Amino acid sequence: MTLIGFLVLLLIAAICGGVGQSLAGYNLGGCVVSIVVGFIGAWLGSLLAARLGLPELFTINIEGKPFPIIWAIIGSALLTFIIALLRKAFVGPRY
Repeated sequence: MTLIGFLVLLLIAAICGGVGQSLAGYNLGGCVVSIVVGFIGAWLGSLLAARLGLPELFTINIEGKPFPIIWAIIGSALLTFIIALLRKAFVGPRY
């Protein structure tokens, strides 16, 4: 994978992570955290879709590497929601 392809992949993961965090209504952090949440959300969303037998919707291929946009957003929102619930349970509400 070239540098440009990797940077495009990071940008798409950051956007998907940011949209997922917005849908969940909780912000975990800045740009780097959005990238990580986007990648974990893509993995989590794809795993969930495969387990439920759902098709991959709107997949972008970046230099031969598929990145499922819709499942990344859904997985990011789910991951953010779970982390927010755990944080509120252990730390308390955030003001």
